Amino acid sequence: MQNVSKISRAEVMNHLDKEIQEAILQYLKPIDDIWQPADLLPQSDRDDFFDQVKELKARAATLSYDLVAVLIGDTITEEALPTYESWLMQVKGPKDDPEGGWHQWVRNWTAEENRHGDVLNTYLYLSGRVNMRQLQISTQYLLADGFDIGTAHDPYRNFVYTSFQEMATNLSHRRVAQFAKKAGDEQLAKICGHVASDEMRHANAYKSFVSKILLIDPSEMMVAFEDMMRKKIVMPAHFLREMGMAKGETFAHFSEAAQRIGVYTALDYVAILKVLLKEWKIDSLTNLNEAGEKARDYLMKLPDRLFRLAERINPKPSSYKFSWIV
Repeated sequence: MQNVSKISRAEVMNHLDKEIQEAILQYLKPIDDIWQPADLLPQSDRDDFFDQVKELKARAATLSYDLVAVLIGDTITEEALPTYESWLMQVKGPKDDPEGGWHQWVRNWTAEENRHGDVLNTYLYLSGRVNMRQLQISTQYLLADGFDIGTAHDPYRNFVYTSFQEMATNLSHRRVAQFAKKAGDEQLAKICGHVASDEMRHANAYKSFVSKILLIDPSEMMVAFEDMMRKKIVMPAHFLREMGMAKGETFAHFSEAAQRIGVYTALDYVAILKVLLKEWKIDSLTNLNEAGEKARDYLMKLPDRLFRLAERINPKPSSYKFSWIV
């Protein structure tokens, strides 16, 4: 499709409205068919409920301290879903139509994501490893503090962020599943595997939105991509804190734990960037203006630069104790 240099974000989003609506069928699953938390956890209406909980607690007792900390941080991140939904609804450009493609997508995406916090929170509640009041305080803080991820209300920057972040979330949950399985907690491994699978479908959807915009407005999309990478993709829980702590203070400890055990590392950040550059065929895009070409040059050189920095990171053991863990 021919590039129109002065095409507006609103024109692009309205042009894509039908395709975004179709993405619901392609990347999300029917509500009646998709897994629910009840499929993966002990159910109190069953006679063997207490036996199942006893077995769950025994398996959870084998998980390492850092792995539990990362799992709790991931859970709190998922529980802050209302912040993410309200942010997505503020994207500028789509028609203000409740039945339009974007509104339908956000509602259906939110409905799928909502199950993640439910299943992880309930697992932690049953595990006996967690001070649930402290977890709930951190969740309330994260919702009250919101976030500042650098996208403003721009759909282009929004889709770069969601593409990257959903891939990162997929990786984090997948790695927790691997470590849980290695520790003998097959139930947690299954839970995190299901969540990770959802996140990958969501990532594929947002990546497809970027691919479509690159056909219509490549230079502006490229500049938006560059801008987000210059700012760095911050995690949605970057303001994470515990009671009595400053905004974002706990996130540093959470990130260190994830890096230390290899759940999500600086090298993973670079690897995700490389995947996006390849999938969006950034190196071979045409019809770029001068700003778009400069943005592409920056993006193509960025992975090597970040890789050299990531290699220097050497996480060390920490004596920090999270208030969440008993």
